[in-house]
Amino acid sequence: MPLLGKGVAAIWHNVAPDIQCDYNHWHCSEHMLERVGIDGFLRGRRYDAVNGRPQFFHFYETTTPAVLTSPAYLRRLNNPTPWTQKIGPCIKNNNRTLSQVVHSVGCGVGAAILTIRMVASDNREIEFFRWVSQELFPCITKKPGIVAAHLLKGDKKASETETKEKAMREKPDEVADWIIFIEAIDNKTLLKIWDHEYISEQVLIKNGAFSASIGTYKLHFSLSSEDLIE
Repeated sequence: MPLLGKGVAAIWHNVAPDIQCDYNHWHCSEHMLERVGIDGFLRGRRYDAVNGRPQFFHFYETTTPAVLTSPAYLRRLNNPTPWTQKIGPCIKNNNRTLSQVVHSVGCGVGAAILTIRMVASDNREIEFFRWVSQELFPCITKKPGIVAAHLLKGDKKASETETKEKAMREKPDEVADWIIFIEAIDNKTLLKIWDHEYISEQVLIKNGAFSASIGTYKLHFSLSSEDLIE
């Protein structure tokens, strides 16, 4: 099946090497459980970079985009745990984009994902979204090893809401205008289409993006709200 809901919080960042062990433990054993336990959060997934930067990527699927600005989520963001207060200042180069799912096709979860963060070109959104949904995705999803593809539209205003967690970081978060995820059975499958005629910054710009940052990531951990039900 495609993404579980209509909202996605997508986050990319780096963490200093000397704290990565603690960061990984915190993220899997506290942070994701905390997030997925919020009403309206359906699933969280976290990844490590194979090619591209930043090193870590994770995202949360929610029933609707409104969940990402809900009182329950904001209450959590404004009451960081002691462990979160320790890890938060060590997160660098953070891109956190709250977004709406525009188009999602495929079945299942891939072991690897290609992510594309884009700056939008003025007045080309309709053209770009049509190209992605009617040309790019139908072509990509026929390739062996590709299991799913998703197009998201970032919400800049929602993403820039100030919280105590955000205040711990050294600089404001970056926010993407448009996002594409392509899921596959392994990173080799994704590398075959990266910088090919199907997916390259030049192709994306030609069809409506202003700029694009592309990376491939391997799955570390996945947790759904159903996993928390005893």
